[in-house]
Amino acid sequence: MRELLTQLPKAELHLHIEGTLEPDLAFAMAMRNRVELPYEDEEALRRAYVFEDLQSFLDVYYAACSVLISERDFYDLTWAYLIRAGSEGVRHAEIFFDPQTHTDRGVAFATVVAGITRALDDARRDLRITSRLIMCFLRHLSADAAMATLEAALPYRDAIVAVGLDSGERGNPPEEFRAVFDRARAEGFLAVAHAGEEGPAEYIWQALDLLRVRRIDHGVRCTEDDRLVERLVEEQVPLTVCPFSNVKTRVFPELKDHNVRELLERGVFVTINSDDPAYFGGYIADNYIGTAETLDLGADQMIQVARNSFVASFLSDEERRPYLEAIDAVVSD
Repeated sequence: MRELLTQLPKAELHLHIEGTLEPDLAFAMAMRNRVELPYEDEEALRRAYVFEDLQSFLDVYYAACSVLISERDFYDLTWAYLIRAGSEGVRHAEIFFDPQTHTDRGVAFATVVAGITRALDDARRDLRITSRLIMCFLRHLSADAAMATLEAALPYRDAIVAVGLDSGERGNPPEEFRAVFDRARAEGFLAVAHAGEEGPAEYIWQALDLLRVRRIDHGVRCTEDDRLVERLVEEQVPLTVCPFSNVKTRVFPELKDHNVRELLERGVFVTINSDDPAYFGGYIADNYIGTAETLDLGADQMIQVARNSFVASFLSDEERRPYLEAIDAVVSD
């Protein structure tokens, strides 16, 4: 089962590239860029990966991002993730990045995009991993700041396929960003949003009805509203669920308490992803294996999750067909 879940072709749809910054790479970049991290060494940084909630994680996350300065940094970060993901069955990745985390520090938008996209292009050629890039707005900042970020992104529409909404959910409802998402869709971007992670089920309604998103990132609190679950099932709205993340940020006390099994059994369109794997103790294969073993999910259920990941992606029908056939080939073996 473990070998199957590792080799199974997958699309990763909920992955923050900044959240793949491993301590060794963070300290290498800190030395290269003469940035002083607020941790003595790699082990001290790892010891900080004990979180009380989402915000306590974000505090460490934003501090570590200070080492990302040059185009080379963003390339190295992205390439390291793609090498790891490819070894765990990822054949397509739809990657989030947070430009405001960097532009607010004086790093040029162009520098961020150039480094990430160069690595994605190399992975397409050398690793046969296809990709899409999704720009997220930080919801703890203002809607005006998000609109300014959208304006900065317009010259890069060929590189960025969609916009998203992330960061601390409490007190930052999707409705505050309605105008930004309206503008983004008018400019040709697709839309996704984090909702129903630590925020209430109502935020999922807002993401669907006001932001008109194609996918809900996390969405696990939907089970607090039966009518919402019925809608998600009827419309087959994909959820990009991140089990290890939800445990690390205390959305669920332990993995055995996670509701992903319930979601699958109720017919919700579930995908499994790693979110910020450097911080949450596992990349995508770890999430597949750990979730399946802990919640007693069978091979058929996990194969369906993998198929869901490609169906929920922003690939065209023609582009996703070979990946679905590759799943069938692995299963038949």
